[in-house]
Amino acid sequence: MAGGGPMPPRPRITDAHLIPVAGIDDHLPAIPAERLQPAALRSRFAAPPAWAPEFEGDGRFGVERTSAPASVLVGLVQRDEGLQVLLTQRTAHLRDHAGQISFPGGRAEDDDRDAVATALRETEEEIGLAHDRVEIIGALPTYSTVTGYVVTPVVALVTPPFTLALDNFEVAEAFEVPLGYLMSPAHHQRHVFPYEGGQRQFLSMPWQGRFIWGATAAMIRNLYRFLAA
Repeated sequence: MAGGGPMPPRPRITDAHLIPVAGIDDHLPAIPAERLQPAALRSRFAAPPAWAPEFEGDGRFGVERTSAPASVLVGLVQRDEGLQVLLTQRTAHLRDHAGQISFPGGRAEDDDRDAVATALRETEEEIGLAHDRVEIIGALPTYSTVTGYVVTPVVALVTPPFTLALDNFEVAEAFEVPLGYLMSPAHHQRHVFPYEGGQRQFLSMPWQGRFIWGATAAMIRNLYRFLAA
């Protein structure tokens, strides 16, 4: 990359919900309900279409540490009313993404066999979800975060019943959001704010007083693009 001195650090947004909404993506079609069934999702991941993720990351410059591999579990819980996306809210004291809504997951360890092993291990450590309740069906392209992680979203079907045991140091709450709600861009908000003479943009997906945004919202949007392709 040509140029002179180091790039300025990308800002870490702390009050994203205060940044005005610039638009809502209700011009995009929702994913039909029949394509959000477990069998349909298994088939889609088994034979994926040609597609490209809309978001590859939220920045790689200005990071204080070397990039590290990580994985999250995009858990789709099989409820009678339809698939639900399993999400967590991080505790307020954490160094990275404090208080934000995220998928369970974290940094890879040396003895993790692959990205799937990382996602399963981290999910069990964070929320106590047993491996035998999880059926891995595929993965989305990696997403690079401003905090220096290259994250693999591992997609899985989760079969009830299960009991969660939260790691209270990292996780304040675990909850579920209907997959159909998140796969409808009428619920996807775009936020734009000025930065270094230009603009930065991010998505949010409000749900019952919660504010899903940033990397989590971007990975959800990539799942939408995958299913819409």
